[in-house]
Amino acid sequence: MTRGVRISLALVVVFVLGVASLLFFGRSDTGGEDSAGGGVDATVLVRPDSHRLSSTPDGSVTFVEFLDFECEACGAAHSSIEELRAEYGDRVSFVVRYFPMPGHFNGERAARAVEAAAQQGRFEQMYQRMYEAQAQWGEQRIPKDDVFRGFAADLGLDLAAFDAAYADPATAARVAADVADGQALGVTGTPTFFVDGQRVDASYHQDLVDALDAALG
Repeated sequence: MTRGVRISLALVVVFVLGVASLLFFGRSDTGGEDSAGGGVDATVLVRPDSHRLSSTPDGSVTFVEFLDFECEACGAAHSSIEELRAEYGDRVSFVVRYFPMPGHFNGERAARAVEAAAQQGRFEQMYQRMYEAQAQWGEQRIPKDDVFRGFAADLGLDLAAFDAAYADPATAARVAADVADGQALGVTGTPTFFVDGQRVDASYHQDLVDALDAALG
């Protein structure tokens, strides 16, 4: 491959990633259109065992994301979610729900790895690692179990316990339960967001800012 071709390919990659970062909220991995809806059943939207990145004392406003760790749109949205947490984390509870898409070969495996880490109190650390390293393991048609185990080792987890949890049908069932709740709420693609029980049809970061400001106001 010539130097000129390598440079051209690099520019194409940069352009594609730039477009994805601008339009990430508009993507749905199913190809279907998402629309904002009315209020939903709060008992289905957030379960007692749902994972919280942050919780406010009064829990007055709740932000929920249904995500797929292999979804490029979710990866593009991750930095935006981190910005929202930094700005609103003392006033808004941020909740994560698993929703691995059928077309993503390692999406369900990644969710099980995060859930296995959660059983050792390291949910957020593994959640962050999945997005940080998404380019390393995503969009590939071979199992990435060893990669995820490597993440667990890097985090200092008990690997025997991690392996057992990763292979435990109960862990897969925990992920599937989130998917079932998402389907009951009309989720068809990722990322899908809810603010205070209202589905947010977000195309840009500002759409989520506006939704949170309205809920807090």
